[in-house]
Amino acid sequence: MALTDLIRTIAEELVDQPDKVEVREVAGEHNSVIELRVAKEDIGKVIGKDGRTAQSMRTILAAVSTKSGRRAHLDIVD
Repeated sequence: MALTDLIRTIAEELVDQPDKVEVREVAGEHNSVIELRVAKEDIGKVIGKDGRTAQSMRTILAAVSTKSGRRAHLDIVD
């Protein structure tokens, strides 16, 4: 499963408007930045209380990307 697909799947399950979820990968030589955009009304659901949901998504992303030999960082863009 691609990193963008993983983040998209998680985000679509969290938000009220899954059709507005956009995920884009900005690839570098050894690392990637995954940009996540959701509807303004859903940004709180993706970030979570005290940022716990976002941190959990970042942890999962780091584990999967390390296994594939790359590094990835999640940016939630508003």
